[in-house]
Amino acid sequence: MDINTLLYIALALIVALGFAFFQYLYKKNDKIKKDYIFFTLRTLALFLVLLILINPKITSTEFEINKPELVVLADNSQSISYLEEEESFRNISEFLAGNEKIQENFEVSQLYFGEKLELKDSLDFSANQTDIFSALSETEKIFSSNQSAIVLLTDGNQSLGRDFRYFKKKAGSYIFPLIIGDTTSYKDLSVERINVNKYAFLNNKFPVEVFLNYSGEENVNADFSIKSGQTIVYSEKLNFSNGSNSEIIRTELPANSLGVKTYQVEIEPISAEKNKVNNTRKLAIEVIDERTSVLILSDITHPDLGTLQKAIESNQQRTADIKYIDDKNLQILDYQLIILYQVNRKFNDVVAEILEENYNYLMITGAKTDWNYLNNLDLGYSRSATSQSQEIFPVYNPTFSSFQFENIGFDDYPPLLDKFGPLEFDQNKFNVMLSQELQGLITGEPLMGVTQSVPKSGFLFGENIWRWRAKSYLDHKSFKEFDDFIGKLVQNLASKTSRQRLTVDSENFYYANQNVIISAQYFDENYQFDAGANLKISINNKETDEKFSSDLILKNNFYQFDGGDLDTGQYTYTLSVQGSNLSKSGSFEVVAYNTEQQFVSSNLSGMQSFAENNEAKLYYPDELNDLVNTLLTDDKFKPIQKSRQKNVPLIDWYYLLFILITILAAEWFYRKYLGLI
Repeated sequence: MDINTLLYIALALIVALGFAFFQYLYKKNDKIKKDYIFFTLRTLALFLVLLILINPKITSTEFEINKPELVVLADNSQSISYLEEEESFRNISEFLAGNEKIQENFEVSQLYFGEKLELKDSLDFSANQTDIFSALSETEKIFSSNQSAIVLLTDGNQSLGRDFRYFKKKAGSYIFPLIIGDTTSYKDLSVERINVNKYAFLNNKFPVEVFLNYSGEENVNADFSIKSGQTIVYSEKLNFSNGSNSEIIRTELPANSLGVKTYQVEIEPISAEKNKVNNTRKLAIEVIDERTSVLILSDITHPDLGTLQKAIESNQQRTADIKYIDDKNLQILDYQLIILYQVNRKFNDVVAEILEENYNYLMITGAKTDWNYLNNLDLGYSRSATSQSQEIFPVYNPTFSSFQFENIGFDDYPPLLDKFGPLEFDQNKFNVMLSQELQGLITGEPLMGVTQSVPKSGFLFGENIWRWRAKSYLDHKSFKEFDDFIGKLVQNLASKTSRQRLTVDSENFYYANQNVIISAQYFDENYQFDAGANLKISINNKETDEKFSSDLILKNNFYQFDGGDLDTGQYTYTLSVQGSNLSKSGSFEVVAYNTEQQFVSSNLSGMQSFAENNEAKLYYPDELNDLVNTLLTDDKFKPIQKSRQKNVPLIDWYYLLFILITILAAEWFYRKYLGLI
């Protein structure tokens, strides 16, 4: 409050006193009690009126204490219980989260993680896999304060995701790793990884690649074998030492009969080996008698051609050949699907044969497409194209129902390039997968679609699909999502069968720590997706004869059953539509494997590398008090007291009006009491 305001207030008080004095006390010789009461009430009333007119600003100060954030990030995976560290782990986690001094200085939060971050009441060590890198990344996103500290409690054994040793904390956050469990190095032989295709072709051989690892100082000999049932189909004697602690076995196994085949990979345990669970591992492969050949036909070279070939051939039961229109030895009869890339009049003979013989095809256009020629083919779409090009962004169509595919991030994908001009197409002939967005406006025109009848055909109005595959890798650190999308498109277009009202999508085998997911689509008699149907699945364990059934849950444009992690064994299922005679049957196998039981001790070297990479000290359970002392004494984590000043005009103090009214009312009632009114 400045000096001028104080002078005005003092003047108001003098005016109020003077006015009341001259009114009630001046030149009165016999002053009695009521005169002083009236003097006081009138002085207060007049002073408050003048004070409200002056309206001074009152400054108030509020204080608050900001505590830094402390996140206790605890590993909730099965490897902790397998190493028999549950009790110790719980005690450390509860000690940190419940420490009174820590709670006085920090805002404490507890998070658990396995495959992903979890919000649970307590640790139960039930997670089937461990992704330390993802847990740290997500925690940093949630707690973005510049004063955040993360205490990482884990055994350092990671079975999923990017290697956490190379995680780099962001500026402003601090990580305190504490390793749990036995850090002693034991002699151990293990099957680290198996690479095998999901499919093999009848009467062919399929490759198997097995990575073996040895931990120890002594030289050891071990027998390696691959069994089919009780039959050994491959064996080899191996030698390991401290200097030669790994082996890669590559072999080919015969596929002599159809169906899902299960094999057991085994390396003989050495004497006194602590963990024998990781000495065996199963693999499964489906032997099929079906192969899809795709021809990619073009008149120009373009990165899209190689992208399509790689995406298609990511499925081992498909091959894709890139050929050019001037190839005189071209035989399209050998292929189940032809991809026509940016056609012009040179394609006339090939297109004529495709249309005459009812071959399945996919038309891809771009900046070099001859739309005048394409319009004359009367394929169900046409464009009044100009010489200019336009960028077209994809928009996912959630109502697409010809086959099941998920949104892999299309709305964030880079644009494709095609010629500029209005587009017309036959809505009754095509089912649109992706529509167009131009300059931020969703036009409703199709970008990608397929026919709903045989022969199958499809279109993609734009080149540079190679950018989509690159974007998919940036988003998911893998090409799998994009390749699966192209694979489902090829599978649909290459099929020569008519559309079915009930379709089922399931794997032929699942690992024991993997959720059993089965999806289905159901269409009404007009082949429109029916979102109100009741689909039920019945599952039978062939070994125990245990049966159970469940309803499928509607998810976007398909139904889904999530069976969780079922027991190992062979299963049959029947999926039916209630109130209809439509049903589909199939089988799958759950293969025994638990990644969390593959570890013999805590990952000391990995945790040391992680700590060094993040300029942090690695703590051990017996150094818990040192960790707490560091958190409490480090100046970076001291609570900060902040003050906040508020300047409030006096007129906003509404209760002054009530005081003024009360004073005036008191004077009125007093006068009434004395009979002066």
